[in-house]
Parts: sequence; C-alpha cells; structure tokens
Amino acid sequence: MEICFVSNRLKKACSESREGDRIWGEQNARKIRQRLVEFRAAETLTDVSSLPPARCHELKGERKGQFAVDCRHSYRLVFKPAHNPVPRLENGGIDLAVVTEILVLEVVDYHGE
Repeated sequence: MEICFVSNRLKKACSESREGDRIWGEQNARKIRQRLVEFRAAETLTDVSSLPPARCHELKGERKGQFAVDCRHSYRLVFKPAHNPVPRLENGGIDLAVVTEILVLEVVDYHGE
C-alpha cells in the first residue's frame, strides 16, 4: 500500500526516529513506525483491518470517512483513503478491498479532545 502524508512535518515525524521520539516519546514513535510498516506490507486496507493489534476502524461523526489504527495507549494514527473518488460499496460504505493508497492525517489522542 502507498502512504502519503498531509504535511512534510508529519512525514518527517513518522519516518525519522529522532523527530518522532521528540514529539510522541520513544515507545509511541516506535509503534507508529511499526503501523506504517504494516501498511506498506499490505496490498489493500482489507489486509490491515484483519490485523488484531492494529484494530483498524472507521471513525464516526465529524471524522466520518476517516480511519484509525491503535498505536500505544490512547494514541491513534488517523488516515483516510487517498483515492479520488473514494471507492464505494453499493451500500455507500468504503470498499476496503480497493483502497491501495492512504493519506495520513495525524497522530492524536482524540479521546482527550
């Protein structure tokens, strides 16, 4: 799967140990990088959603159309499909089997918002 980032700053934080450690702490940054390795190894989003530790799930409310995977503690890596248009199922849901590219939006503890 291809991974894009909403900003170069986020890409650097997710890619470089030193920057990620500074922002999220060493253990959180390591888990974030692990999740990105899992995304790169997957062919589609369906492959990621079958990994129990990641707990890939679609978000609701204001974050509808976005997904998150668990990192460490209450941190989540939040992303959305980077397809235009987003592949849809007949029922209107996102077709995870067709999503091959994601846009990472943020790493956040959105339960604390």
